[in-house]
Amino acid sequence: MSSVPAEHPNGGPLASAISNTVVRVISEYTGRGPTRARTYMHDDLITVVVLDTLTKSERSLVADGKSDLVLAMRKEFQDTMRRDLIAGVEDLTGRAVIAFFSANHIEPDAALESFLLAPRVDGAGAAGLPGGEE
Repeated sequence: MSSVPAEHPNGGPLASAISNTVVRVISEYTGRGPTRARTYMHDDLITVVVLDTLTKSERSLVADGKSDLVLAMRKEFQDTMRRDLIAGVEDLTGRAVIAFFSANHIEPDAALESFLLAPRVDGAGAAGLPGGEE
């Protein structure tokens, strides 16, 4: 897999690993991964913003006025990918994902993959994770 340029506001390897996991899963399912990704971590919420996600065929449909079809198809992909995306975040963080939120946008070509983590037993949020905000 090629390296995806990513900035991580929290720094650290955990945010980078989450970005890479999301890019890899999207690529495996759609045949093409995003070219940019940025992971934001705060308390019990992890959000990954991915840019330049649409395939050549999806861009052709958009150009033909079929954005609604592309968005519907992307929603189906996200429903199908959810297990692998959640498993990747749970493996990396060591915490359970209790909710997954996903959305796409055509112009700009962007998507959000957000994960709500179960509260930690000690009451600390994701900020206690390596790479998290303090």
